[in-house]
Amino acid sequence: MSEKPRSFKNQKKVSSLIVNGVLILICLIWLIPTLGIFITSFRNSNKIYGSGWWTVFPHKGFVQTDEIILPAETDPNAPITIEGRTANFDEWRNGITLEDGRVLTWVGNKRSRTIRVEEMKWQWFDATLTLKNYKDTLSGKTITYKDASGNTIQRQGNNLGGAFINSIAVTVPSTIIPILIAAFAAYGFAWMTFPGRKFLFTVVVALLVVPLQLALVPILRDYTALNLNGTYLAMWLAHTGFGLPLAIYLLFNYINTLPRDILESAFIDGASHFTIFLKLILPLSVPALASFAIFQFLWVWNDYLVALVFLGDKNRVVTSALAAMVGEKGQDWHLLTSGAFVSMLLPLLVFFALQRFFVRGLTAGSVKG
Repeated sequence: MSEKPRSFKNQKKVSSLIVNGVLILICLIWLIPTLGIFITSFRNSNKIYGSGWWTVFPHKGFVQTDEIILPAETDPNAPITIEGRTANFDEWRNGITLEDGRVLTWVGNKRSRTIRVEEMKWQWFDATLTLKNYKDTLSGKTITYKDASGNTIQRQGNNLGGAFINSIAVTVPSTIIPILIAAFAAYGFAWMTFPGRKFLFTVVVALLVVPLQLALVPILRDYTALNLNGTYLAMWLAHTGFGLPLAIYLLFNYINTLPRDILESAFIDGASHFTIFLKLILPLSVPALASFAIFQFLWVWNDYLVALVFLGDKNRVVTSALAAMVGEKGQDWHLLTSGAFVSMLLPLLVFFALQRFFVRGLTAGSVKG
């Protein structure tokens, strides 16, 4: 009899280990590339092309210890003897390993006549990490850096800082406005009786399955007629309309499960619907409001299609600026990675600030009893 409980415990431990192992593996699969991009955003451009991001951690590798300048009369087209080794230009350009382990490499073109001397040593920390990538990304000024060949490159910045401010101007009102409207509507559907209540709520639920792409062209025509296209107001109205069905449905499921006794007591004391909504419903609905706020904020912040259609380049947001960077600077990894993490900063702060309400707000109202 004692073997069965023991066997059950062993199976439970094995299944727990498997589940935890799979979760850890999934986390590593997601975290390792993210860590690599994060580290890349602080590295110099020439370092990115020359070595992997993991080289910022302690490792053993070749370090430049000296530099040899050949005489001006050296003919690069003829065999060249350095440190007792004779080779042609292409061989020196590819690097030659000496007997003592040192590597001699010709740097630059034939006119440079410069030999880089490298030795295998432990490297404990990459002192070349810099914030210059973020400075260049956030500003709209001219960017100067060196590529893998040592050539100086100049590019015009994308002013991601201005796009960041534009995204905040679009996202914050587009999150607050639908939350307020949906909270009033959800309270009405849950606690008030009026003609057509069930039909209107059915329409709200039906709107959840309507793709927003169907509404883009009609709304764009109306915005053009009203001269709203390219304004913040156009984005606020569009995101409010697209986010309301989910917000009303989510908040209705939560508000409908609140204790009826509390509201009936308030009605007996003479409180109006507006007073009950402000004093009771809103404070008790904070988990549901926070859950939708996370959804709406992340959706609006990461939106590209609606911003491209209704806002364009007049007030470029972060997603549009990043898309422009990919097209203009697709090979400038030090700028793309820093821009990616600038765009991730605020959504992460919002999620971690409200995540304690997230699961509670989603699961509340899903099961009655």
